[in-house]
Amino acid sequence: MKKKMVSHTIETLPRLTPAEAAKLAAARPRKIDTSDIPEWTEEQWKSAERGRMYRPRKCQITARLDADVLVWLKSQGKGYQSRMNDIIRREMLSAMKSQSSR
Repeated sequence: MKKKMVSHTIETLPRLTPAEAAKLAAARPRKIDTSDIPEWTEEQWKSAERGRMYRPRKCQITARLDADVLVWLKSQGKGYQSRMNDIIRREMLSAMKSQSSR
């Protein structure tokens, strides 16, 4: 019998029923097999990076740039759109940091 592939997004993911939520809450940690997951050492925790594997969702846009800015971005090689995103993200994080320090 062929199994049907089911795919969900965060918006279409079915909610847990109260019974399912209670069952998960009541599950004892020892019932969860973590034998294949090695424990982290203190040294590993010191060098851990939060969100390193996080990949934000991308949105397609249309933007108008000055021609010389676009030429400069493209002159850096492949990936000019990713570079543009990185530059804007750096500015966003800088602005957020300066706002939170006020």
